[in-house]
Amino acid sequence: MDSTWLVLSALALGLVIGVGFMILLYTAARRGEHVRGVTTPSVPDGVEQVLDALENAGVVVDPSGNVVKGSPGAFALGLIQGGRLVHKELSDLATVVRDTGEPISTEFELSKGRFGDASRLLVVRGAPLGTRYILLIAQDHTESRRLDEVRRDFIANISHELKTPIGAVSVLAEALEPAADDPAQVRKFAARLSAEASRLAKITGEIIDLSRLQAADALHQPELLEVDRIIVAAADQNRVAAEATGVELAIGGDTGAKVYGDEALLVVAVHNLISNAIAYSPPSGRVGIGVKRAGGIVEITITDQGIGIPEEERDRIFERFYRVDQARSRHTGGTGLGLSIVKHTVLNHGGDVRVWSVVGSGSSFTIRLPEADENTGPRVSAAGAVAAKEER
Repeated sequence: MDSTWLVLSALALGLVIGVGFMILLYTAARRGEHVRGVTTPSVPDGVEQVLDALENAGVVVDPSGNVVKGSPGAFALGLIQGGRLVHKELSDLATVVRDTGEPISTEFELSKGRFGDASRLLVVRGAPLGTRYILLIAQDHTESRRLDEVRRDFIANISHELKTPIGAVSVLAEALEPAADDPAQVRKFAARLSAEASRLAKITGEIIDLSRLQAADALHQPELLEVDRIIVAAADQNRVAAEATGVELAIGGDTGAKVYGDEALLVVAVHNLISNAIAYSPPSGRVGIGVKRAGGIVEITITDQGIGIPEEERDRIFERFYRVDQARSRHTGGTGLGLSIVKHTVLNHGGDVRVWSVVGSGSSFTIRLPEADENTGPRVSAAGAVAAKEER
């Protein structure tokens, strides 16, 4: 009797434990408890597959605000941490959707991380998913906004830059007629007209060059080029300006380097760097132009002994129309587009450009390009053109 009672008691206890365990599992499933990236069985069929394939950030949350499922994009943007939404704004949106049962679209500017002031612009749409869950889809518009700002700044800058020479030409043209009987004044006004016309032509030409560089097919037929020839051509274009101020141009380094690309574009890029070096060098200074080959990379470095560039300005010097010293740039005839042309030229050739500078001691600009492998053909890839296009 006692043994029978013990067996029955054990069976009853096992049954109670089993039923209790099943209740716990059911409760957990109903509450949406989960591990990262794993969907509970009660989420509508196909949601997990859709989120995994989603390019944008997608998140499914339950009524308690727990993240049931997040797409790879949501984790990449840092929207989820510890099974919860990181940003209160997103949690509040999910709550509103839950309470109203209506889809809602809105725009948020959210911090990129816990540290620093950097932020990203997200356009988020929330909608009910079934009867229990809320789906949030977020699109990152940060880059689109940046490009819009760049375009607006470009239009504003170009309007300003063109207005000055156009206005000067107009004023000088009006002054010529009253001075018709004074040959000296006519010659003076004519010389100034010629200078302003040249400046206007230079700005227009550089804008055209920059537009060409930002086209996807800027290097549709790259050719095998001799770097020595490019440097000699660029230096020759600057010899008159160098001699006028007594600046010495010194060419040295490795010879025989070859790259694939567009010779005219590369000559313009090197010319712009040499021209800047001369313009910002003291009289009787020295500008060095060196070539170095190492590890499949060709480096063209232009070094001056000029005024240098403050550290806080170095990240901006490649922007269109940006000038470190506005007054000096006006005096030297700079348009503010030269370094931007250099940057886009190098990007189109699959390389990069670097700057080193010490205020009061001088600057060095280095163009780095892939060295040509004559046995395998051009090494310039579409990546360079794409990178340049994205900088627009």
